[in-house]
Amino acid sequence: MLDLLLKVLDFAIPILIVIAIGLFGTGLLIELGLMQKLSVLAGPLFRHTNLPESCASAFVVSLGSAVAANSMVVQVRNSGCINDTEAMLCALLNSTPAYVREILTYQIPIVLPALGYFVGGFYVGVFILTAIIKVSIVVILSKLLLEKNNCKMADIQTMKKISFNDAVKRTFKKEKRLFTKIAVVYLAMTTIVFYLRENGVFEVFSVLPLAEMFHIPSESIVPLTTYIASPIMGISLLGPMLNDNGISPVQAMIVLMLGSMFMLPIFGIRSLLPRYVSLFGARIGTKIVAISTSISIFVRFIILIILLQVAA
Repeated sequence: MLDLLLKVLDFAIPILIVIAIGLFGTGLLIELGLMQKLSVLAGPLFRHTNLPESCASAFVVSLGSAVAANSMVVQVRNSGCINDTEAMLCALLNSTPAYVREILTYQIPIVLPALGYFVGGFYVGVFILTAIIKVSIVVILSKLLLEKNNCKMADIQTMKKISFNDAVKRTFKKEKRLFTKIAVVYLAMTTIVFYLRENGVFEVFSVLPLAEMFHIPSESIVPLTTYIASPIMGISLLGPMLNDNGISPVQAMIVLMLGSMFMLPIFGIRSLLPRYVSLFGARIGTKIVAISTSISIFVRFIILIILLQVAA
C-alpha cells in the first residue's frame, strides 16, 4: 500500500504544483483586468460582420463575463436597436471568449500537465478550432441574414480597477477552494486508477463492444464514462493510463472526443439552457444553446472520424 501511495505522489505532486501556479497566475491576470486588453481584437473582427457596434461593445465585456455581455445584448434588443436574429448571433459570438478564458484557466494549467504536451496540446487545439469555427459561422450568417446595422450602445460597462495587493488576495481566496477541490479529486482518482490497474480490475470491461468499435483499450471505458460526468475526473483517470503506456496518445484523443460528444449536450441542458432562457426567453435561448452545442459536437465528430482513420 505504501508503495502505491509513493507511486501516486511521485506522479501527481509535480502536476499539482504546475496546476497551482497556473490557476493563481491566470486568476491574477483576470482580477487585474488584463484580459480586457484583448478588446483590441473586437474592431477587426466586427468589421467583417453585419453586426452593429452595440454587439462589439458587448463582446468586449464578454472577455470578462459572458453573462454581463448577454445582459447588455438583451437591453439593446429590448430597446429595439437590434432584432432577435442579431441578438442570437451576438450571444453566440459572446460565448467565444470563454474558450480563451478556459484555455488559460483550465486547459493550460490543468489539462496540459495531466495529459502531457502532445495529447493535452491536441485537446487545447480542439478548443481553439471550435472557437474559430464558431466565430466564422457567426460572420458568415451575419453576412447572409443581416443588413448592416449602425445601432450604437449609449454606455459601455467597464471593470473597476483594483490594487495589486487586493487582486492577489482575491485571487488566492477564489483559487484556493478550486485548487483544493482539484487536488483532492486528482489524488483520489490517480490512486484509484493505479490500484485498479495493479489488481487487473479493468479486465472485466473486455467484453464491452464500444472499446473494439472505437479502437480503444477496454480499460479506457472507465475514464470515458467518468469524463461525461466530470471532465476533470475523466482526465485524472486518463493521465496515469498515458503515463503507464496503458493507452496510446491517439487512443486517448479518441476517448477525449467521445467523452466530449456525450458530455456537451448534458452540460448544455444542465448549465447553459437555464442561463440563456432566463435572459433571452425560451425560444431564442434554446436556439442559442442548440446551435452553440451542435457546432462543438460537430467539430469533435469530424476530428473523431479522422482519429479513427489514423487508428485503423
